[in-house]
Amino acid sequence: MLQKINISNFATEKGGYVDKVTLTYEVFGPSLGQAPIVLVNHALTGNSTVCGDNGWWNGMIGEGRCIDTEVYSVLSFNIPGNGYDGVEGNLIQEYDVFNARDIAAIFLKGLEQLRITELYAVIGGSVGGGIAWELAALKPTLIQHLIPIATDWKSTDWLKANCLVQEQILLNSTNPVHDARLHAMLMYRTPESFKLKFNRTFNKDENMFNIESWLFHHGKKLNERFTLSAYKELNYILANIDITEGREGRFPEIAGTIQSEIHIISVNSDVFFTENEDKITYQELKKVKQNVTHQVIDSVHGHDAFLIEFEQLSELLKEVFKRN
Repeated sequence: MLQKINISNFATEKGGYVDKVTLTYEVFGPSLGQAPIVLVNHALTGNSTVCGDNGWWNGMIGEGRCIDTEVYSVLSFNIPGNGYDGVEGNLIQEYDVFNARDIAAIFLKGLEQLRITELYAVIGGSVGGGIAWELAALKPTLIQHLIPIATDWKSTDWLKANCLVQEQILLNSTNPVHDARLHAMLMYRTPESFKLKFNRTFNKDENMFNIESWLFHHGKKLNERFTLSAYKELNYILANIDITEGREGRFPEIAGTIQSEIHIISVNSDVFFTENEDKITYQELKKVKQNVTHQVIDSVHGHDAFLIEFEQLSELLKEVFKRN
């Protein structure tokens, strides 16, 4: 069930003010305060429904799953403006009002109103993982286990370039959400993944190759459930992740203040947030922290592997979420 928190007079990183932000959330498992709390940050087109009948991460979260809702209270916020909350006031903002740190700051205010002073874990993939990095940098003692998956603490030049292409499609196409999704799916998967799935097969009923009908299907599906304003906003947030921005010091010094155990998880075929960038992040972290690990999902499916390879991901995280 969606619940909401109202945040007044929110000051953004750009120096602006938003009179009212409505932050909506869902809780799964024991009530807050009855068990260790795991905060799950959703990805670009995701939402707060992380498990249950329509949960987008059912393979990871639920009774008997890796993140067991009989053991942990699972909390998930909707990124304001993602459209899932149905709050009209969250849909009329200019799409470039919030960056990733703003979203992390809004989540912190939500946690404060819920009287949550510590989190057992924060986990997120893609932009959700970037927001997790920003959350940990804002409040270094809040999180026991920081788990960024298929993401990084910064938006690289490559990521910014792809977000720019997405933005131009969203601003200029006559069918913007549909067309931007077609391009995005090429970045979320890999040539090997497409070959394994389609292998140049042809769909006679639709008179096109199956890869083409599959892309059109994903464009149509997203267009039916995701607003243009949400896509533009989330794409902008994705392009603007950087825990060093506006702070003194380089990444190792800033990240070194984070008290969490940090569990970085990459996908070896990810062309969006690359494994090599995570290796560099890990090596930099090891200079200032001992409680950091780097593990890799082995998959042909690219960036989307964190939404596909549940068995591998569960195995990599079994020690973090083992039953006590």
